[in-house]
Amino acid sequence: MHVAIVGGGLAGFSCAQELRRGDPQARITIVDPQGAPYDRPPLSKEYLTGEMPRDKVFFHDEQWFAEQRIALVTDAVTRLDLAGMTVELDGGGSLTADRVVLATGGRARHLPIRGGDLAGLLSLRTLDDADRLRAALVPGRRLAIVGAGLVGAEVASTAVASGVEVTLVDPVETPLLAAAGALVAGRLHAMHAVHGVRVIRAAIERIEALPPTSPRLDPRSPSLSRGYRLQLSDRSTLEADDVLLAVGLVPDDGLAREAGLECEDGILVDRAQRTSHPHVLAVGDVTRRRAEGTSGIRHEHWEAAMRSGQTAAAALLGTDLPNHGASWWWSDRYGVHAEGLGDLGTGSSVVRELGDGAVVDFRLADEGRLLGAAAIDAPRVVRAARRLMDAGIPVTAEDLADPSVDLRKLGR
Repeated sequence: MHVAIVGGGLAGFSCAQELRRGDPQARITIVDPQGAPYDRPPLSKEYLTGEMPRDKVFFHDEQWFAEQRIALVTDAVTRLDLAGMTVELDGGGSLTADRVVLATGGRARHLPIRGGDLAGLLSLRTLDDADRLRAALVPGRRLAIVGAGLVGAEVASTAVASGVEVTLVDPVETPLLAAAGALVAGRLHAMHAVHGVRVIRAAIERIEALPPTSPRLDPRSPSLSRGYRLQLSDRSTLEADDVLLAVGLVPDDGLAREAGLECEDGILVDRAQRTSHPHVLAVGDVTRRRAEGTSGIRHEHWEAAMRSGQTAAAALLGTDLPNHGASWWWSDRYGVHAEGLGDLGTGSSVVRELGDGAVVDFRLADEGRLLGAAAIDAPRVVRAARRLMDAGIPVTAEDLADPSVDLRKLGR
């Protein structure tokens, strides 16, 4: 069996890795214009600060891929021919496979406003994006970050620690509310001001490039721009040397659409990551799960991508699909570790205060079933809560709130 994986992010890499573990004879090819697969979380943290060298961002070196007999093709796929199961490459060649896995991810979303697509505006999806952003992290330089979600907040933390003058702009009063709940999301958002980041609650209505000093220079050239002026919805303006748009991603489902696969804000897949074509699967940020006849949400976090790749590999190998348990996310900023699992939108809130800013907000159903949890600096408690959730072990609000109760023992 030859499996061609289009896209070398975490989802595509995980699929290839699991395929190799399950089938030593399978022919596996990863096609990506960026070359070898690499991990994205460091791009807003250790890699952005320079603490992590470039070679450490990659999952493995070329020797590992050679030993695993996973071929890497550094090229872009321009067309997927379902009739011949062929992917056509930008460089002129093509690959024919028995199965194709689309792991095309997404591209940074632009703001649908005047100036929202100006050249020179920064985004953060790739290693090259991170290199451009890192060059802007110069002490005293002014950085405006539009969007206070996971990426925007982490970059704000990294940039202000580098001596950059950071302003974070978001129309939402408390970002991450759905993922982290009011308590944890509120405490995380409050850290920005404590650490010297200016926070503005507003939407962006217009972005314009400021003209260069010399009138002889072309003001439309971003390299000659003196910065940007942002018109905000509260009628104020904000000037910055650099602007990072951290407003989410757009699923890169163009190949799938042109091939005739069923798409709806992403490639629609079933629980085995199968698309509307029996020999094409899709994984990662580009996918949406069909749920009871409707289209579910897209999950855009690290573990969700890895799991989808593992599930696709199981489907290709014909083995039982893995049971992944509760969903989980994490974020590091200002020296603290935040994470969450499950559903923070329902159930009763039960809070466990652990001192020194560490806290867990559990969500509990009436019958004692743990629905979710979000925490700051409480990884052991979260791991224990995850085991309780996955095992369906009932707990009481009293045990959850009491820091002296070891949740690990409740799960045994």
